[in-house]
Amino acid sequence: MSEQYTYAVARIRALEVSLFSDSTIDQLIACQSYDQALQFLEEKGWGDNESSGDAEKILTREEEKTWEVVKDLSIGMEHFDVLSYPKLFHNLKAAVKEVCTGDKNRHIYYEDVRIPGEEMRKIVEDRDFGKLPDSMRIVGEEAYETLLHTGDGQLCDVIIDRAALDAIYQAGKASPDKIIQDYAESTVAVADIKIAVRSQKTAKSTEFMKRAMAECDSLSVSQLSKAALSGMDAICEYLRGTAYAEGAEALAESPSAFERWCDNRIIQTISPEKYHAFTIGPVIAYVIARQNEIKTVRIILSGKQNELPDDSIRERVRKMYV
Repeated sequence: MSEQYTYAVARIRALEVSLFSDSTIDQLIACQSYDQALQFLEEKGWGDNESSGDAEKILTREEEKTWEVVKDLSIGMEHFDVLSYPKLFHNLKAAVKEVCTGDKNRHIYYEDVRIPGEEMRKIVEDRDFGKLPDSMRIVGEEAYETLLHTGDGQLCDVIIDRAALDAIYQAGKASPDKIIQDYAESTVAVADIKIAVRSQKTAKSTEFMKRAMAECDSLSVSQLSKAALSGMDAICEYLRGTAYAEGAEALAESPSAFERWCDNRIIQTISPEKYHAFTIGPVIAYVIARQNEIKTVRIILSGKQNELPDDSIRERVRKMYV
């Protein structure tokens, strides 16, 4: 088992050197303007000839490069299901909404997943839900029927988002790899905490929260939703007794500190993989680190475009893997 990853990990180790460190991110924040920030990225090798000067194209190209590396390593793509589920379920959501509302322009699809946009739209249009992976069949039909008969877009989102969390969690439970187990646990718990926080702010019911949250070992969904009904202090109080106590501190500080903690928690989960050599761990950690890096650069570029002060951008910035 370990032999098959030796080459892959050596290749990843070489690529980790070009990941952005916290100090590289500081340099990007220090750029005087949006255009200068784009130039900085291009000098670091981001994007390609086709994407020059276009932030969205540069970021999309970087995402593509990450998966090109993974495919080159000849590791079965099923190991990465846990990372592609958010995009795959997003495509299902976009397709259900497009087909049910007839609105073709608003829904953006991801193409670098098992079922790209056009194919997903056709499955939903033909109501051929049997063509979807097991974890999506029932939920695809349920979301479609719900939106068609109630016109409730939010309920449709909740149904599909919950199924995505369940699929990530099941992939974690089924995986022999500790990094995938830990990543799935952290991802679902953090998502549940976000749902509790949003539900508290928008005065959602217990029923809504139980429908939206996915069960996981490190949190109690019923205790978390009960806390959300009592207020933000009660959520913080509950979190202090769990593995997510730092989330309570971030929540008490500010909404952007909390959002930042949510992503940093995932990076914290994968950091030990830097020291493993004979498992798939470093490869998966590299992909998550790249996704985190691209998300952070997107936040900085958005801040530059909106002419936010550097300090304001800095408090939204995620922790880097290297």
